[in-house]
Amino acid sequence: MTAYRDQDDDDWDTEDDHGDDSDDGEPTVPCPYCRHEILEDSPYCPSCDRYLSADDHAASRKPVWIMATALICLGVAIWWVLAAF
Repeated sequence: MTAYRDQDDDDWDTEDDHGDDSDDGEPTVPCPYCRHEILEDSPYCPSCDRYLSADDHAASRKPVWIMATALICLGVAIWWVLAAF
């Protein structure tokens, strides 16, 4: 807390006496998951770390073609090792 002195007054004032800076006038809405107040244009909730729309978060699953390619390569590698014996 910072204390300072008004030039017109001999009293010492603190920052708490001059209003609350936490309300910047930005609209807030409740998070649909945890109900904490978040900024309206926030892509995710900082309280529960969940994204608010499907467009904002990264895909959690790997595409099918990546999994198929990995399995084919694994099969070829196993066949190649077993063919050498």
